[in-house]
Amino acid sequence: MLHISYFTSRLFILLVIPIALGSSTGMADAVDPSEPSSSGSDFGRIEILDERLNELIATGAQLEILADGFQWSEGPLWLDSQQLLVFSDVPANAIYSWSERDGIATYLEPSGYTGDAARKGEPGSNGLVLDGSGRLVLCQHGDRRIARMTSDVSQPQPVFETAAGAYDGKRFNSPNDLVFDSSGNLYFTDPPYGLEQGPDDPTRELEWSGVYRLSPQGEVTLLYPELSRPNGIGLSPDEQTLYVANSDPEEATWTSFRIHEDGSIGDPVVFHDATGDAATKPGLPDGLKVDHDGNVFATGPGGIYVFSAEGKLLGTIETGEPTANLAFNADESMLYITANDKLMRLRLH
Repeated sequence: MLHISYFTSRLFILLVIPIALGSSTGMADAVDPSEPSSSGSDFGRIEILDERLNELIATGAQLEILADGFQWSEGPLWLDSQQLLVFSDVPANAIYSWSERDGIATYLEPSGYTGDAARKGEPGSNGLVLDGSGRLVLCQHGDRRIARMTSDVSQPQPVFETAAGAYDGKRFNSPNDLVFDSSGNLYFTDPPYGLEQGPDDPTRELEWSGVYRLSPQGEVTLLYPELSRPNGIGLSPDEQTLYVANSDPEEATWTSFRIHEDGSIGDPVVFHDATGDAATKPGLPDGLKVDHDGNVFATGPGGIYVFSAEGKLLGTIETGEPTANLAFNADESMLYITANDKLMRLRLH
């Protein structure tokens, strides 16, 4: 993938296509769900800025609400071996699962805070990923660490081992999102959202919100400390470019970094600035995923922004909700979306 250039001008909207609304049932009593419903006036719109978006989203695709009633849904991950989607509910300190056969169920509880003392804020897990051995690796807000679930994903148990809990002897803020490369290096972000009192929490030990790399040998490297609220993170297919979302209403941006052969990263390049959109639409740059062709699907103000591998904004998928994160299934034919209190799905091809 080529290094992304900086796009500052707003692009002309060529076409707006409504997406039909569908819904699926099968909710668990554990999440006290309400009837699936849309709450935003922009729900189900696609804004097409480049005709290449039509090659990424199936004709007549329906944006479906699969389930709702959560507190703040996050970190979706497709488990192909189980034909199961798992996702975090951060305030609930739980991970839920969804399948076509069984609908919603509780997958893992607790998920991000394992202490005994009562805790406020957002204690649960956030980003989820599988390591090279198929083990579940979690960003744990409450325990302030990157952790690995010790049981198999088919028989989840809330028993964890710490993969990384500190940098230079100081505890992380609250690791948020993460991605592995093919060599087993784990890239992750560490904003202060999971601290009980946010950035001013008296237990905070690091003065910055960092972007880090964890090596397979357990070494933690600070790659970049200058983003105010680093959040979603992803890699280009050739693993030469790192993408990071910044969830700051005053600087709502997506930034790319070139990854050098020695593991260091180059200067930041802002490839899209959505600060203006953040003033009028719900949500901020949050989670992101990169497909096999290098297109970047990134949650942001109003829904999902889709960028080409060259950094051109192809269009948006309007959810009408603050939208947290997303995940592909194994063949990238489905896009699963966590948005506010909802779990959604969109067929791509």
